[in-house]
Amino acid sequence: MPIAVDIDVMLARRKMSVGELADRVGITPANLAVLKNGRAKAVRFATLAALCEVLDCQPGDLLRWEAEEAEGAGDATGE
Repeated sequence: MPIAVDIDVMLARRKMSVGELADRVGITPANLAVLKNGRAKAVRFATLAALCEVLDCQPGDLLRWEAEEAEGAGDATGE
């Protein structure tokens, strides 16, 4: 997925555990883990805002875009 999640970076900077962040944001540690590990398909703006408030950061500190490598590069099509 071209969107990378850097919640773990902010947790380390704030010296905060996943459990503490989940409690303060109001989501389950399991749901936070899904988001943190980049397996989430979506995030609510309210959740993103709560994460930013608790971590004292901007959305861009938590999410970033990464270009995906072209799939099938060098395959039988000759491209």
